[in-house]
Amino acid sequence: MKKPYLKKLFFIALFILGTLSIFWFDGCKAPYQPPERFFDSAEPFSDEVRLAILYPSSGSIQALSELREQGLISLENLTVIGVYHENERTNYQRSIEFVRDNDLRWFKFHKISGELNKDNLFIKNTCSGEFEKIFNKSDGIIFFGGADIPPYIYGEKSNLLTGISTTYRHFLELSFIFHLLGGFQDENYTPFLETKPEFPILGICLGAQSLNVGTGGTLIQDIWSEKYGMMYFEDVFTLGKENWHNNPFARVYPEEKLLRYNLHRIKLSGKGKFCSVLSFKEEDTPFIISSHHQMVESLGRGMTVIATSLDGKIVEAIEHDKYPHVLGTQFHPEFPILWDTVRKFRITPQEEEGINLNSFLKNNPPSWDFHKNIWAWLEERLVGYHKSKQE
Repeated sequence: MKKPYLKKLFFIALFILGTLSIFWFDGCKAPYQPPERFFDSAEPFSDEVRLAILYPSSGSIQALSELREQGLISLENLTVIGVYHENERTNYQRSIEFVRDNDLRWFKFHKISGELNKDNLFIKNTCSGEFEKIFNKSDGIIFFGGADIPPYIYGEKSNLLTGISTTYRHFLELSFIFHLLGGFQDENYTPFLETKPEFPILGICLGAQSLNVGTGGTLIQDIWSEKYGMMYFEDVFTLGKENWHNNPFARVYPEEKLLRYNLHRIKLSGKGKFCSVLSFKEEDTPFIISSHHQMVESLGRGMTVIATSLDGKIVEAIEHDKYPHVLGTQFHPEFPILWDTVRKFRITPQEEEGINLNSFLKNNPPSWDFHKNIWAWLEERLVGYHKSKQE
């Protein structure tokens, strides 16, 4: 006698086993492992838009992830490649683990090796071939923020307030910038952008300072003491927020958990790309967020100031007068806290309630549009350069 219920049980068992196997295989799928040297196997021409970044720390990666999440960088075919030197102090294994654990398949890495020292940065060196390879296979570059550049690189003694901690990172980035843009160090050198002047480069905070030093400029090593004659934080309080550039209260009262950065307005040059390309007016004074104690002093070769503090004493942005898509901002348009609509931050101990930075920017026009347009500008430049390579 046939037992139809046994047949049913058989098919039910098969279905359950099949479902479990799908989940099992999916769970056992190998995690994403970003390549260590992406540009070695990358084709010169690709459908993907490639953005190389220097200093691919987990913080830099999080900032780019948030910019993509917010739609400020909207390229679906964007690939970001984090470039670093194996001798850098930063533990980039954490960055690799962050990318792997979050399955960020749009992010790759390229580790560089080769001898760099203070004497071979601004000549052809063991990394020159790597720089050229990255340049030829990328559609743009970002140099991110970080620690102070060793002053001996730009021919000065080290101020007592200068903090030197990431020497090899500076060696790599300054040498790369010289190869890209040239500089006063050797005015007969032919930089990469001489043949491809439309290549976009964005330098943020330290990145802007590096653009200047890499092209032969110098830096003010401490703004408050050198530009304002201040020796104590309590005296800096009296300068007012427009002249702080980072928050002195956070340095004096760490237990208050104040915002370490500073919100202040900047003044735009009518001849710079903020007005001529990004459509802002010379009378606009957008709020930005900054965290620095150094700034551009004598300008590197080809560099021009396009924004300052309201009092005109502090350089807030530079551009290149020959290569149209090179921009350096002393402020931080990439900070994720700018897009957070919930968190509030206190700036001084006297404040009972903090401010939400996102709301603040939107309520003080054109501050929000100013930040948004910087990323729209970079994205447009990346796409434009990418298309020009395909033609």
